Amino acid sequence: MSTATTASVSTHILDTSIGRPAEGVAISLAARSGPDAGWTTLGGSATDADGRCKDLPALPEGTTHVRLDFQVEAYFVRNDSADNQQAEAQQDAPRVRDSGAFFPEVAITFAVRPGEHYHVPLLLNPFGYSVYRGS
Repeated sequence: MSTATTASVSTHILDTSIGRPAEGVAISLAARSGPDAGWTTLGGSATDADGRCKDLPALPEGTTHVRLDFQVEAYFVRNDSADNQQAEAQQDAPRVRDSGAFFPEVAITFAVRPGEHYHVPLLLNPFGYSVYRGS
């Protein structure tokens, strides 16, 4: 009898407004073992200079759903550079940096299956974001 291993998760963030990795973004990882189960926070990490988060906690056996919470407001406040201001100006949108960020956090929830790896990149800019299942 073989037992299935648990799923694993990794992520990275690219700030598409400046074409660079987003360094220093805090990320927390939560899991649950069914659609009606409560969320258990497993821990977290922060992105490195490459925008990658390589040390997220392992998922417990029986995990069916995962939630990644990206705390992006502090990143935008720290990186309110000329590049970011130019990107905002090109978006023809009102500045919202006075309050930190238009999206202060991004929460991504997805289903997982035992034995599979899930790489979930976040493409981020001051007024939008996109995610996908990578490899």
